[in-house]
Amino acid sequence: MSIILAVNSGSSSLKLAAFTTDMKLVQRGQNSNVVEWFNDTGIDRREIVGVGHRIVHGGTRFISPTLVTDQVLADLQALSPLAPLHMPGCLRVLQDLRTLVPRAPHVACFDTAFHATQPDVARRLPLPRSYHDRGFQRYGFHGLNYEHVVQALPQQTGLPLPTRLLVAHLGNGASMCAVLNGRSVATTMGYSTADGLVMGTRTGAIDPGALIALMRDDAMTAAGMEELVYRQSGLLGISGMSSDMRELLASSKAQAAEAVDYYCYHAARQAGSLAIAMGGIDAVAFTGGVGENSAAVRDKIMAHLGWLNVKQVHVVRADEELVIAGHVKNLLSE
Repeated sequence: MSIILAVNSGSSSLKLAAFTTDMKLVQRGQNSNVVEWFNDTGIDRREIVGVGHRIVHGGTRFISPTLVTDQVLADLQALSPLAPLHMPGCLRVLQDLRTLVPRAPHVACFDTAFHATQPDVARRLPLPRSYHDRGFQRYGFHGLNYEHVVQALPQQTGLPLPTRLLVAHLGNGASMCAVLNGRSVATTMGYSTADGLVMGTRTGAIDPGALIALMRDDAMTAAGMEELVYRQSGLLGISGMSSDMRELLASSKAQAAEAVDYYCYHAARQAGSLAIAMGGIDAVAFTGGVGENSAAVRDKIMAHLGWLNVKQVHVVRADEELVIAGHVKNLLSE
Protein backbone atom coordinates (compact mmCIF):
# COMPACT_ATOMS: atom_id res chain seq x y z
CA MET A 1 0.00 0.00 0.00
CA SER A 2 1.21 3.51 -0.86
CA ILE A 3 0.70 6.13 1.84
CA ILE A 4 0.59 9.92 1.84
CA LEU A 5 1.33 11.35 5.28
CA ALA A 6 -0.12 14.73 6.28
CA VAL A 7 1.50 16.56 9.19
CA ASN A 8 -0.31 19.42 10.88
CA SER A 9 1.77 21.29 13.45
CA GLY A 10 -0.32 23.96 15.18
CA SER A 11 0.33 26.38 18.03
CA SER A 12 -0.90 23.87 20.61
CA SER A 13 -1.10 20.51 18.86
CA LEU A 14 0.48 18.05 16.45
CA LYS A 15 -1.87 16.09 14.21
CA LEU A 16 -0.90 13.37 11.76
CA ALA A 17 -3.01 11.58 9.20
CA ALA A 18 -2.19 8.83 6.73
CA PHE A 19 -4.13 8.50 3.46
CA THR A 20 -3.96 6.12 0.54
CA THR A 21 -3.11 7.70 -2.79
CA ASP A 22 -6.83 7.69 -3.68
CA MET A 23 -7.43 9.81 -0.55
CA LYS A 24 -8.94 7.19 1.74
CA LEU A 25 -8.11 7.75 5.40
CA VAL A 26 -5.92 5.07 6.95
CA GLN A 27 -5.06 6.50 10.36
CA ARG A 28 -5.17 9.70 12.41
CA GLY A 29 -3.28 10.70 15.51
CA GLN A 30 -2.82 13.75 17.71
CA ASN A 31 -0.21 15.09 20.13
CA SER A 32 2.11 12.14 19.54
CA ASN A 33 5.83 12.03 19.24
CA VAL A 34 6.28 11.18 15.54
CA VAL A 35 8.41 8.05 16.14
CA GLU A 36 5.90 6.77 18.72
CA TRP A 37 3.07 7.37 16.24
CA PHE A 38 4.74 5.18 13.65
CA ASN A 39 5.28 2.48 16.26
CA ASP A 40 1.71 2.69 17.59
CA THR A 41 0.01 2.64 14.19
CA GLY A 42 2.23 0.05 12.60
CA ILE A 43 2.56 2.15 9.45
CA ASP A 44 5.61 1.10 7.48
CA ARG A 45 7.65 4.19 6.64
CA ARG A 46 8.81 2.46 3.46
CA GLU A 47 5.22 2.66 2.17
CA ILE A 48 5.14 6.46 2.40
CA VAL A 49 5.34 8.02 -1.06
CA GLY A 50 4.95 11.65 0.02
CA VAL A 51 4.78 13.77 3.17
CA GLY A 52 2.89 17.05 3.36
CA HIS A 53 3.56 19.61 6.08
CA ARG A 54 1.41 22.48 7.25
CA ILE A 55 3.69 25.52 7.31
CA VAL A 56 2.03 28.54 8.82
CA HIS A 57 3.96 31.28 7.03
CA GLY A 58 5.14 31.39 3.44
CA GLY A 59 6.06 35.06 3.30
CA THR A 60 5.76 36.74 -0.09
CA ARG A 61 7.57 33.98 -1.95
CA PHE A 62 5.72 30.77 -1.12
CA ILE A 63 2.13 31.02 -2.37
CA SER A 64 1.60 27.42 -3.50
CA PRO A 65 2.64 23.94 -2.27
CA THR A 66 6.39 23.62 -2.62
CA LEU A 67 8.79 20.68 -2.69
CA VAL A 68 11.13 20.97 0.30
CA THR A 69 14.85 21.21 -0.44
CA ASP A 70 17.67 22.26 1.86
CA GLN A 71 17.44 25.78 0.42
CA VAL A 72 13.66 25.93 0.88
CA LEU A 73 14.10 24.78 4.48
CA ALA A 74 16.67 27.53 5.11
CA ASP A 75 14.31 30.09 3.57
CA LEU A 76 11.48 28.90 5.82
CA GLN A 77 13.68 29.12 8.91
CA ALA A 78 14.32 32.76 8.06
CA LEU A 79 10.54 33.34 8.26
CA SER A 80 10.30 31.97 11.83
CA PRO A 81 10.12 35.41 13.52
CA LEU A 82 6.88 36.11 11.62
CA ALA A 83 5.06 33.30 13.46
CA PRO A 84 7.02 32.55 16.65
CA LEU A 85 4.36 30.28 18.16
CA HIS A 86 4.22 28.05 15.11
CA MET A 87 7.23 28.11 12.82
CA PRO A 88 10.00 26.76 15.10
CA GLY A 89 7.91 23.74 16.08
CA CYS A 90 6.63 22.84 12.63
CA LEU A 91 10.11 23.20 11.12
CA ARG A 92 11.55 20.88 13.78
CA VAL A 93 8.93 18.29 12.86
CA LEU A 94 9.73 18.81 9.18
CA GLN A 95 13.43 18.21 9.81
CA ASP A 96 12.71 15.12 11.93
CA LEU A 97 10.48 13.60 9.26
CA ARG A 98 12.95 14.29 6.48
CA THR A 99 15.34 12.15 8.52
CA LEU A 100 12.76 9.45 9.34
CA VAL A 101 11.34 9.30 5.80
CA PRO A 102 14.27 10.32 3.61
CA ARG A 103 13.22 8.70 0.34
CA ALA A 104 9.80 10.33 0.02
CA PRO A 105 9.36 13.88 -1.27
CA HIS A 106 8.32 16.37 1.40
CA VAL A 107 5.89 19.14 0.45
CA ALA A 108 5.37 22.40 2.33
CA CYS A 109 1.74 23.58 2.30
CA PHE A 110 1.25 27.16 3.43
CA ASP A 111 -1.49 28.66 5.58
CA THR A 112 -0.84 32.04 3.99
CA ALA A 113 -1.27 30.84 0.39
CA PHE A 114 -5.09 30.92 0.31
CA HIS A 115 -4.98 34.67 0.95
CA ALA A 116 -2.68 35.47 -1.97
CA THR A 117 -5.81 36.37 -3.97
CA GLN A 118 -6.53 39.41 -1.78
CA PRO A 119 -6.32 42.81 -3.48
CA ASP A 120 -3.51 45.18 -2.60
CA VAL A 121 -5.87 47.44 -0.66
CA ALA A 122 -6.56 44.53 1.72
CA ARG A 123 -2.93 43.41 2.02
CA ARG A 124 -1.11 46.71 2.47
CA LEU A 125 -0.19 48.08 5.90
CA PRO A 126 -0.35 51.87 6.46
CA LEU A 127 3.44 52.18 6.76
CA PRO A 128 5.98 53.90 4.50
CA ARG A 129 6.24 52.11 1.16
CA SER A 130 9.79 50.94 1.87
CA TYR A 131 8.45 48.67 4.63
CA HIS A 132 5.96 47.10 2.26
CA ASP A 133 8.81 46.33 -0.11
CA ARG A 134 10.56 44.55 2.79
CA GLY A 135 7.56 42.25 3.32
CA PHE A 136 5.59 44.18 5.94
CA GLN A 137 2.06 43.47 4.77
CA ARG A 138 -1.07 41.58 5.78
CA TYR A 139 -0.67 37.89 4.99
CA GLY A 140 -3.55 36.09 6.70
CA PHE A 141 -3.48 32.57 8.10
CA HIS A 142 -5.59 29.41 8.61
CA GLY A 143 -5.69 29.23 4.82
CA LEU A 144 -5.54 25.44 4.59
CA ASN A 145 -8.70 25.12 6.63
CA TYR A 146 -10.43 27.93 4.73
CA GLU A 147 -9.58 26.01 1.58
CA HIS A 148 -11.13 22.91 3.13
CA VAL A 149 -14.34 24.76 4.04
CA VAL A 150 -14.67 26.05 0.48
CA GLN A 151 -14.34 22.48 -0.83
CA ALA A 152 -16.43 20.76 1.85
CA LEU A 153 -19.40 23.08 2.32
CA PRO A 154 -21.05 22.38 -1.07
CA GLN A 155 -20.59 18.64 -0.47
CA GLN A 156 -22.13 19.01 2.98
CA THR A 157 -25.15 21.05 1.87
CA GLY A 158 -25.67 19.78 -1.65
CA LEU A 159 -25.84 23.43 -2.74
CA PRO A 160 -23.43 25.73 -4.56
CA LEU A 161 -20.92 27.60 -2.42
CA PRO A 162 -22.54 30.84 -1.17
CA THR A 163 -21.28 33.84 -3.11
CA ARG A 164 -20.49 35.88 0.00
CA LEU A 165 -19.30 33.45 2.65
CA LEU A 166 -17.93 34.45 6.05
CA VAL A 167 -15.82 31.67 7.55
CA ALA A 168 -14.99 31.80 11.26
CA HIS A 169 -12.06 29.60 12.28
CA LEU A 170 -12.34 29.65 16.06
CA GLY A 171 -9.85 27.70 18.13
CA ASN A 172 -6.80 28.39 20.29
CA GLY A 173 -5.85 30.57 17.36
CA ALA A 174 -8.78 32.33 15.73
CA SER A 175 -9.51 34.29 12.59
CA MET A 176 -12.27 35.06 10.11
CA CYS A 177 -12.14 35.24 6.34
CA ALA A 178 -14.32 36.93 3.73
CA VAL A 179 -14.66 34.41 0.89
CA LEU A 180 -16.14 35.97 -2.24
CA ASN A 181 -16.85 33.53 -5.09
CA GLY A 182 -14.59 30.99 -3.41
CA ARG A 183 -11.60 33.35 -3.05
CA SER A 184 -10.19 35.14 -0.03
CA VAL A 185 -10.70 38.90 -0.31
CA ALA A 186 -10.06 39.90 3.32
CA THR A 187 -9.18 38.27 6.62
CA THR A 188 -8.73 39.33 10.24
CA MET A 189 -5.18 38.14 10.79
CA GLY A 190 -2.56 40.34 9.22
CA TYR A 191 1.23 40.51 9.28
CA SER A 192 1.31 38.10 12.20
CA THR A 193 -0.85 35.47 13.88
CA ALA A 194 -1.51 37.90 16.75
CA ASP A 195 -3.85 40.26 14.87
CA GLY A 196 -7.62 40.27 14.51
CA LEU A 197 -9.84 38.24 16.84
CA VAL A 198 -9.05 37.81 20.52
CA MET A 199 -7.69 34.28 21.00
CA GLY A 200 -6.81 31.87 23.78
CA THR A 201 -3.64 33.69 24.82
CA ARG A 202 -3.14 36.21 21.98
CA THR A 203 -4.40 39.79 22.05
CA GLY A 204 -5.90 40.05 18.59
CA ALA A 205 -6.26 43.64 17.38
CA ILE A 206 -4.91 46.12 19.92
CA ASP A 207 -4.04 49.81 19.88
CA PRO A 208 -0.31 50.02 19.03
CA GLY A 209 -0.13 53.07 21.24
CA ALA A 210 -0.83 50.87 24.25
CA LEU A 211 2.10 48.65 23.34
CA ILE A 212 4.37 51.65 22.83
CA ALA A 213 3.33 52.93 26.27
CA LEU A 214 4.21 49.57 27.84
CA MET A 215 7.61 49.63 26.18
CA ARG A 216 8.19 53.14 27.47
CA ASP A 217 6.65 52.96 30.96
CA ASP A 218 7.57 49.38 31.88
CA ALA A 219 10.85 49.25 29.94
CA MET A 220 9.45 46.16 28.18
CA THR A 221 11.84 44.42 25.82
CA ALA A 222 10.90 42.91 22.47
CA ALA A 223 10.97 39.45 24.09
CA GLY A 224 8.75 40.66 26.90
CA MET A 225 6.33 42.21 24.44
CA GLU A 226 6.18 39.00 22.43
CA GLU A 227 5.44 37.03 25.60
CA LEU A 228 2.65 39.45 26.55
CA VAL A 229 1.01 39.63 23.14
CA TYR A 230 1.23 35.94 22.23
CA ARG A 231 1.11 34.00 25.49
CA GLN A 232 -0.35 36.04 28.38
CA SER A 233 -3.29 37.90 26.86
CA GLY A 234 -6.55 37.02 25.11
CA LEU A 235 -9.06 34.92 27.04
CA LEU A 236 -6.38 34.02 29.58
CA GLY A 237 -5.49 37.64 30.23
CA ILE A 238 -9.05 38.95 30.40
CA SER A 239 -10.36 36.16 32.62
CA GLY A 240 -7.24 35.74 34.74
CA MET A 241 -8.24 32.07 34.79
CA SER A 242 -7.93 30.10 31.59
CA SER A 243 -7.46 30.22 27.84
CA ASP A 244 -9.88 27.29 27.41
CA MET A 245 -13.32 28.37 26.22
CA ARG A 246 -14.87 25.24 27.72
CA GLU A 247 -13.66 26.15 31.19
CA LEU A 248 -14.81 29.73 30.85
CA LEU A 249 -18.29 28.75 29.69
CA ALA A 250 -18.61 26.31 32.59
CA SER A 251 -17.45 28.82 35.20
CA SER A 252 -19.79 30.93 37.35
CA LYS A 253 -17.15 33.62 37.90
CA ALA A 254 -17.84 37.10 36.55
CA GLN A 255 -14.43 37.43 34.90
CA ALA A 256 -15.06 34.25 32.91
CA ALA A 257 -18.31 35.68 31.54
CA GLU A 258 -16.53 38.95 30.76
CA ALA A 259 -13.92 37.11 28.71
CA VAL A 260 -16.56 35.17 26.75
CA ASP A 261 -18.62 38.31 26.10
CA TYR A 262 -15.52 40.19 24.95
CA TYR A 263 -14.57 37.33 22.62
CA CYS A 264 -18.00 37.17 20.96
CA TYR A 265 -18.58 40.93 20.77
CA HIS A 266 -15.25 41.63 19.11
CA ALA A 267 -15.59 38.64 16.79
CA ALA A 268 -18.86 40.15 15.58
CA ARG A 269 -17.23 43.56 15.10
CA GLN A 270 -14.55 41.96 12.97
CA ALA A 271 -17.24 40.10 11.03
CA GLY A 272 -18.92 43.42 10.29
CA SER A 273 -15.73 44.71 8.71
CA LEU A 274 -15.49 41.61 6.52
CA ALA A 275 -19.08 42.17 5.37
CA ILE A 276 -17.84 45.46 3.90
CA ALA A 277 -15.20 43.58 1.89
CA MET A 278 -17.89 41.39 0.28
CA GLY A 279 -20.79 43.83 0.14
CA GLY A 280 -22.77 41.71 2.59
CA ILE A 281 -22.89 38.16 3.92
CA ASP A 282 -24.98 35.34 2.44
CA ALA A 283 -23.84 32.62 4.84
CA VAL A 284 -21.56 31.97 7.81
CA ALA A 285 -19.53 28.80 8.35
CA PHE A 286 -18.03 28.08 11.76
CA THR A 287 -15.04 25.78 12.03
CA GLY A 288 -12.19 25.00 14.44
CA GLY A 289 -12.41 23.60 17.95
CA VAL A 290 -14.53 26.39 19.44
CA GLY A 291 -16.47 27.11 16.26
CA GLU A 292 -17.47 23.47 15.82
CA ASN A 293 -18.20 22.55 19.43
CA SER A 294 -19.61 25.62 21.16
CA ALA A 295 -23.17 26.44 20.17
CA ALA A 296 -23.16 29.10 22.89
CA VAL A 297 -20.31 31.00 21.23
CA ARG A 298 -21.88 30.65 17.78
CA ASP A 299 -25.20 31.95 19.09
CA LYS A 300 -23.63 34.91 20.88
CA ILE A 301 -21.72 35.96 17.78
CA MET A 302 -24.71 35.57 15.49
CA ALA A 303 -26.91 37.53 17.91
CA HIS A 304 -24.64 40.53 17.36
CA LEU A 305 -24.98 40.03 13.59
CA GLY A 306 -28.77 39.89 13.47
CA TRP A 307 -28.91 43.12 11.47
CA LEU A 308 -27.24 41.32 8.54
CA ASN A 309 -30.19 38.92 8.20
CA VAL A 310 -27.94 35.95 7.49
CA LYS A 311 -30.14 32.98 6.60
CA GLN A 312 -27.53 30.22 6.48
CA VAL A 313 -25.28 29.28 9.39
CA HIS A 314 -23.18 26.14 8.97
CA VAL A 315 -20.69 24.13 11.00
CA VAL A 316 -17.87 22.52 9.02
CA ARG A 317 -15.44 20.24 10.78
CA ALA A 318 -11.85 21.30 10.17
CA ASP A 319 -9.71 18.92 8.13
CA GLU A 320 -6.46 20.58 7.18
CA GLU A 321 -4.83 17.17 6.87
CA LEU A 322 -7.10 16.20 3.97
CA VAL A 323 -6.17 19.38 2.10
CA ILE A 324 -2.47 18.81 2.76
CA ALA A 325 -2.66 15.23 1.47
CA GLY A 326 -4.51 16.47 -1.61
CA HIS A 327 -1.75 18.95 -2.37
CA VAL A 328 0.87 16.21 -2.05
CA LYS A 329 -1.10 13.96 -4.38
CA ASN A 330 -1.40 16.73 -6.96
CA LEU A 331 2.31 17.54 -6.79
CA LEU A 332 3.25 13.87 -7.13
CA SER A 333 1.10 13.53 -10.25
CA GLU A 334 2.73 16.46 -12.05
